[in-house]
Amino acid sequence: MKIVKIAFGVIIGLLFIWTFYFLYQKSQKPPVQYQIKKPEIGNIINKTVATGSVVPRQEIQIKPQISGIIDEIYVEPGDHVEKEQVIARVKIIPDMVNLNSAESRVKQADIKLNDAKLDYDRQKELYDREVISKSEFQKVVTSFNAAKEELAAAENNLQLIKEGVIKDYANASNTLIRATITGMVLDVPVKEGNSVIQANTFNDGTTIATIADMSDMIFEGKIDETEVGKIRSGMDLMLTIGAIEEKKFDAKLTYVAPKGVEENGAIQFEIKADVKLNDKDFVRAGYSANADIVLDKKDSVMTIDESLVRFENDTAYVEIFKGNEDGRQMFEKKEIKTGLSDGIKIQVLSGLTLDDEIKGEKELAKKDKPTTEEI
Repeated sequence: MKIVKIAFGVIIGLLFIWTFYFLYQKSQKPPVQYQIKKPEIGNIINKTVATGSVVPRQEIQIKPQISGIIDEIYVEPGDHVEKEQVIARVKIIPDMVNLNSAESRVKQADIKLNDAKLDYDRQKELYDREVISKSEFQKVVTSFNAAKEELAAAENNLQLIKEGVIKDYANASNTLIRATITGMVLDVPVKEGNSVIQANTFNDGTTIATIADMSDMIFEGKIDETEVGKIRSGMDLMLTIGAIEEKKFDAKLTYVAPKGVEENGAIQFEIKADVKLNDKDFVRAGYSANADIVLDKKDSVMTIDESLVRFENDTAYVEIFKGNEDGRQMFEKKEIKTGLSDGIKIQVLSGLTLDDEIKGEKELAKKDKPTTEEI
């Protein structure tokens, strides 16, 4: 009986010791483990991004030289037109005062011509009988011809006021609206029957059509004042057009505005760049685009993640893995010299080799790792 009690006491004691040890072990945090990274050979591109749109270099608004009503339109948006091609015809609504004056002038010229014709016939008969001299008859002929020209001029003036065209110059009529450049019709904002106003010193006039050369496109964008000092004309750009995501277009910077404009509390500077297109490329006017401007580039250099670099004052360093001790990773600081950075990768000029192992981010413990359901 005594032996049983002793054995029972020993068992209770062992359980107590084991429980204490188990709880102690559970309370101890496992050593922190860090990811190990190595330098790589890669390319570093430092760039800035400008937002804007792609537009034609030459976009012309066609306006009438006379006021009236659109009688016919011969083109639609998307049509290709040649220079001097007729795109519309305007019907004139004559001013009643000018019309009445022109009609009166025709009547007066007709009366004068009839009177000159009677005088001419009389004088011709006398001249044929050699009653008057040739010089006297020549004056009558001159008056008769002048009366005919006056009537013709009055009739042309009347026709011009009523129809906007003279029959002898029908092809040069202001009622025929012609394209001033060769290109594509982008917009026809008027319809047949709309009233239009001619361009003058007090009014821009009504736009009948907008025409542009779609083979010569430029990028127009804005860049922040913090980046404008890093760019200059002649730099290469890479355009990403929102509507054509699968393709990038090369461009060359040609203009940087000397004066900025405040937009939403920030100073923005306008830039322009020539877009390089081939015969197969068709870019619509007004496409939004982002331009990557390459400020600097390094090819085939040693790089590491910029997040691995620590900075103290003016010194950059990384922590090099030196092995494990009692289950813990051991690291040593090592000073390095850095070069170009793109915000993710940074160039290493000296201080590292490709075989060095660098302390990275802390590895998550199993209980800290997100589950599939949490993701």
